[in-house]
Amino acid sequence: MNIEKQYQEDHSVKLIVEVEPDKMTTYKRRAATKIASRGNIPGFRPGKAPYDVVIRTYGEGAVTEQAVDLFIDQEYSNVLKEADVNPGAAGSLESIESLEPPKFTFRVPLAPQVELGDYHSVRLPYEWQAPDQAAVDTALEELRQMYATTENVERAIEIGDYVLVDVKSETAELNRTGFATFVRSEDRDTEWPYNGFAKELLGLKAGESKTIKYDFPETWEVEELKGKSVEIETTVKTVRGVTLPDLDDDFARTTGAGETLEALMEAVKKDVETRSQSEYDDKYFVELIEKIKEGATIKYHEHTIEHEGEHVLSDLSNRLSQQGMDLDTYFKVRSTTREQFIEDEVKPVAKKRLERSLLIDEVVRREKIQLDNEALDAEYNNAINGLAMQGMDFSKVRGGKKGQKQLSEAIAMESASRVMTRMALDMIKSIAMGEYKPVSELKEEETKEEAAPAEGEEEKAPE
Repeated sequence: MNIEKQYQEDHSVKLIVEVEPDKMTTYKRRAATKIASRGNIPGFRPGKAPYDVVIRTYGEGAVTEQAVDLFIDQEYSNVLKEADVNPGAAGSLESIESLEPPKFTFRVPLAPQVELGDYHSVRLPYEWQAPDQAAVDTALEELRQMYATTENVERAIEIGDYVLVDVKSETAELNRTGFATFVRSEDRDTEWPYNGFAKELLGLKAGESKTIKYDFPETWEVEELKGKSVEIETTVKTVRGVTLPDLDDDFARTTGAGETLEALMEAVKKDVETRSQSEYDDKYFVELIEKIKEGATIKYHEHTIEHEGEHVLSDLSNRLSQQGMDLDTYFKVRSTTREQFIEDEVKPVAKKRLERSLLIDEVVRREKIQLDNEALDAEYNNAINGLAMQGMDFSKVRGGKKGQKQLSEAIAMESASRVMTRMALDMIKSIAMGEYKPVSELKEEETKEEAAPAEGEEEKAPE
């Protein structure tokens, strides 16, 4: 075959393939045999009619069309290999230039390409600090509220009450039925739908309603609410007064966090620090990856974005289903169409997710990061235990042992992806902090540490 490559601006390539006439003749004869085996030519058993008879019976065009299909099925992978093309998705036959000689034009989306640029020069200080005692005290109060006893009261809502409300709005993200909220004196970043919402209910009694107006800022995390002014119709269903448990050893044992109040406080402190660092890391790595992306060159075909967009839509669909809503209803509530929503909101999210993933994958490749088996085992076991705690019974997985194996493999692949991502993020963090060491040096240090005698032990002399 003679192949001409023409690279396109949309990160695809045109392959103009000229086929040897003898090879095409071979495929035409195979096509004639296949057609004859499916048809009924008088005087001949299926598939035994001579080539010329098949041509006269079905026509040159039908045989040629079948021959082209056979050629593509059998030779397309060879075309890609001979052209040295790494496809990012299935290609397509764009046109048949001629049949004498046989010449075909294929359009092939290319696999994404990433040039990281001078990412080793990127700097971003890591400045997380452990939360102060006030944050730990707040977490302890929240824990007490979880174990508090409550009773219905007939009075108006006061600070410290639990309230059950129905929330309605034209924006689907704000609709809730039987939503429970705690009326705190102070605002919290974690309060839904915004800080200070529950205090808007002060003075209302069960059965009463209030329309609350709120302007969400342009920087709001939820895409559907950014910059929107909304009216939230809130109806109070139940008001419950709260009695908090005492902070003592009995309470510690009730929570399962320890046998003493001291053990409980230590566990709460550790949890507060872990959550605080996780939140800081999320913001830190978003900023760091954006800095790396500024110096990088990323190329991909539109098909790749469309594929990632399907995952974004799937994630949204799963979230909506938990609220009893489907995508079509969501589009109607948003006064938009599926096509417009994909263009305006899905594609930007898909683009960020895709480019982040491509950058991380390229860091893994460039830095020669290899999967840590111990970390993988720990991640896999955590995932399995998490599913078990959510009530999943692996013995009842659909499909029996085959289904269990498929689920186990899927969990293992997801676990491996998370571990590799963390290792890559740790790598770019060390670069940004000026503490970079190649993987080979890190392994050498680990080997030396493992070989060194434990503290308090004397190194034995060779016998």
